[in-house]
Amino acid sequence: MKYLISFLSVFLFSFPAFAEDIESRMKNLEKTVESQEKAIAEQQRVIDGLKGTGAALSPDNKTGRSSGGLIGGSALSNPNISLVLDTFFYSSNLTSSELEGWTIPGYINEGIEASKGYNLESAELFIFAPVDPYFNVYATMPVTEEGVELEEAFFVTTALPDGFQVKGGKFKSGFGRINGQHPHAWDFADSPLPYRAFVGAEGIIEKGVQLTWLPPLPFYTTLGIEVLQGDNEILFGTDARSGPHAYAAFAKFSFDATENSTILFGPSVATGKTKTGSIADDTEFAGDSTLYGLEFTCKWNPSKDRGLIVQSEYLSRKQDGDLTDTVASTTERLERKQDGWYAQALYKTGRWRLGARYDALDVFQDDYILSGVDQEFDKSPWRATGAVEYNPTEFSRIRLQYNHDRSSRTDETNHEVFVQLLFGIGAHAAHPF
Repeated sequence: MKYLISFLSVFLFSFPAFAEDIESRMKNLEKTVESQEKAIAEQQRVIDGLKGTGAALSPDNKTGRSSGGLIGGSALSNPNISLVLDTFFYSSNLTSSELEGWTIPGYINEGIEASKGYNLESAELFIFAPVDPYFNVYATMPVTEEGVELEEAFFVTTALPDGFQVKGGKFKSGFGRINGQHPHAWDFADSPLPYRAFVGAEGIIEKGVQLTWLPPLPFYTTLGIEVLQGDNEILFGTDARSGPHAYAAFAKFSFDATENSTILFGPSVATGKTKTGSIADDTEFAGDSTLYGLEFTCKWNPSKDRGLIVQSEYLSRKQDGDLTDTVASTTERLERKQDGWYAQALYKTGRWRLGARYDALDVFQDDYILSGVDQEFDKSPWRATGAVEYNPTEFSRIRLQYNHDRSSRTDETNHEVFVQLLFGIGAHAAHPF
């Protein structure tokens, strides 16, 4: 191009009337071409970087080698890493031994694990990154004083057609509402009573495969099925059967009720073989379990600084099998049909949130039939909770919570107080609605 411009300049210089003007235009054209060439080269450099070729993303890298980053030069190659610190102060009118014995008779024989005084729930490490155009990988590793736990580690497909997606590995089941959330995302410091009684405080976290489908409907709909290993020690049990022995299915629907409010609801079911010692001390139950759930959430956000969240879930469990007294070596037939629910509301104003929750068991079903005889338990378990929290930023939270706990079926009340602090650093994936 430069040689062509020089030739034209010499040729046209023989025409004095036009030579000077033409030569000026040619110089301007040459500058424009050089500028465009630089722009094209810059665009190609950025494209190469986004493709993960290892080309430099900084203008001062002239070698074409990888520049910076954890795994090379591409920003897409670097995983998002975050850490959430969950710590709290706990107080109760009960002694430490009484807290350990604060069980729910007829449901579980596990007491309260929180220690009076200072507690470190966990420092939760979260890692996420796209593998390629077809898969994303996620991992959650809570670090506690006892060590490091691999809570979740799974892949998710990103390129299946027609709204289908596959998740595989170890993950939180899509059953219900609270179950899919990490503890730092809860609206209260502890899980509701039905979750504690039916699946444990940590919920259904299983190794397995999940298939979901988003059908082309005018409102948001997710349909999902899961094949699970069945490791949950309360609902299923690792030794209930070799190989996968639990299954789950769920449907979630969401639509905008008004310009400022959204509603989500849907049913869930989890079923499988069970072998657990969580019902009562020195016993072992072997049989079949099915847990049904129905969730409802409504969010109202008229402005950024004001909003209301109303949320509720109803859970119903059916079990049929043999209950063995491991000390006396006797076995009786046990049938349990039990249920529970919770309802909570969170009102936001500025950086403050005010919360209230009520949860109870034995709502409509209270059958504990042992060898054909329905066992009677005193007083239905229930609890009332109030909380106030302050959020200095989206990365920190300070929560004060009080529980009036009457879940032990006695006249005694556990007056619990939590002062919880949550801090998050790093790039954390967004939580679901």
